[in-house]
Amino acid sequence: MSKDFSIIDSHCHLDRFYHKGELPEVIGQAQEAGVDRMITVGTSYEDWSLYAQLNQEHRGLIDYTVGLHPCHVEEDWEKQVGQLRPYFEKDSFRPVALGEIGLDYFHLPKKDQEKAERLKAWQISALRFQLELVREFDCPVVIHSRGAFDDCIQELDAAEINWSKVVFHCFVENAEAMATLNERGGRGSFTGIITFKNADDVRAAALAQGLDRFMVETDAPYLAPVPHRGKPCYPAYTAFTAKYCAGMLGVSETEIADCSRSNTEDFFGLK
Repeated sequence: MSKDFSIIDSHCHLDRFYHKGELPEVIGQAQEAGVDRMITVGTSYEDWSLYAQLNQEHRGLIDYTVGLHPCHVEEDWEKQVGQLRPYFEKDSFRPVALGEIGLDYFHLPKKDQEKAERLKAWQISALRFQLELVREFDCPVVIHSRGAFDDCIQELDAAEINWSKVVFHCFVENAEAMATLNERGGRGSFTGIITFKNADDVRAAALAQGLDRFMVETDAPYLAPVPHRGKPCYPAYTAFTAKYCAGMLGVSETEIADCSRSNTEDFFGLK
């Protein structure tokens, strides 16, 4: 995919590039590949203010979200999520979504069941609190789900969230799970995992969802697509994943870029 294409990385993490002094190069690389907008996604209070700053400095290029990632939920979770509200009360430079939030049972400690249950309870409480903010601000929400898909669905149902504003990022479930999500009005977005040889379920899920809600992301600096698998990932690699999905879905590279861009703009209110 060339710079003649225009596509959005709907989910990345720019803090590491910023702190290493690499962000200007990363932005230039992305623009050369046709990735001319990116959404940098908050995971804890340690990156929220940085992302708000980057949004101010790079209007129309970098948008941002704020939220407490389940893997960052600790005993002080209430103190952290208590700092979210002011971001959504801004007159300008507001986040485009709340996230990424959710549940992650995969990374719970395997050898300390007591600690695992304590962390799980905190994750659920933090998710419920943040979903109340989603309802209050009527904003899009970015869900992280790892080994906890059914519980995430249950919590979203219970919170009566507007499903049209829900995206399960880095979707790694199967086609049946995608149907469960789509039937409610939600959607999944796809990372470089979809290019991996062993990702048949993910490809089936993308085919089941189709183009109407399709969005592409990198989750940079993680999950680089083939041919860069196992190496650091950059927003520019959105183009590799999009090109792969174009072939899989039987459309042109231009069509997949336009479709993903339009869907991302509509979902996050970027237009």
